[in-house]
Amino acid sequence: MTEAQSGSEEVDGVLAALADPTRRHLLDLLAARGEVTATKLAEELPVSRQAVVKHLAVLDAAGLVTGSRVGREVRYAVRPAALNATARWMAALAADWDRRLAHVKHVAETAERAARE
Repeated sequence: MTEAQSGSEEVDGVLAALADPTRRHLLDLLAARGEVTATKLAEELPVSRQAVVKHLAVLDAAGLVTGSRVGREVRYAVRPAALNATARWMAALAADWDRRLAHVKHVAETAERAARE
């Protein structure tokens, strides 16, 4: 597997995980509060603790959160690396479109000048 394929799969996993509004909300809560248990997170959401754990498992599989055991509890925290990789991919995509649009603008302006002459 090439590095580009690996990066693409990472971005795919992040985007799939973030497609769900509950998971986005969980990520926001974790970012705001640091390490938090699934029980504490469930108190702030209209879903059960078991549903929160399932959502956290999806976020974990995408590399967005990590869980660490402290005694009997598992505390979850945001892992920014996957988000950073996705942000870099989005920035590269935006830059590519900017270049394409600048080229279209240049062609249109050249055609307009030629039509006037």
